[in-house]
Amino acid sequence: MTTAEIIKDAEGRMEKALDVFRNDLKGLRTGRASPQMLDALRVDNYGTMSPIRDVASVTCPDASSIVIKPYTADSLKEIEKAIRGSDLGLAPNNDGKVIRLSIPPMSGDQRKKIVAQIKKSAEAAKVSCRNVRRDGNKHFEDAEKAKTMTEDERDKGKTKVQDLLKAYEGKIDDLASKKEKEVMEQ
Repeated sequence: MTTAEIIKDAEGRMEKALDVFRNDLKGLRTGRASPQMLDALRVDNYGTMSPIRDVASVTCPDASSIVIKPYTADSLKEIEKAIRGSDLGLAPNNDGKVIRLSIPPMSGDQRKKIVAQIKKSAEAAKVSCRNVRRDGNKHFEDAEKAKTMTEDERDKGKTKVQDLLKAYEGKIDDLASKKEKEVMEQ
């Protein structure tokens, strides 16, 4: 592999780790209603587990409620069951046509737990990026041993991978701090 190929591969894999982290953040409760809160939930849809968005429309008429309107009446009970079984801590109100979720204000303890969850998730994303750096450095070592790359090229490549890691760790930290501020707002 050439230096450019190794760097491109590392960047692509770090971007994937960042995307996973972004998606984790979308699913966290912040005290404000958001359709993304339900993205992680899966509903039994005729024997297959499907995301809620595949079986219902999810809207937020205001900042403290979510309305879920199933495409078919059959899936109403399954959606309700999935919400009750989740760790969101929300009680669904089923009126036979739609499910309404009231998002209660979060207590200080709940906010602290979510901030801790954000930090844990951010650290997991950073570890993923560090693993990508390790793999990239290994590719440079292997290329140098195979005599397809000089020591200087290897060292420059390792420096580029390290710079890439720092950039992605910075992006992860920025996303985490923004989400923490959003959670701690009252």
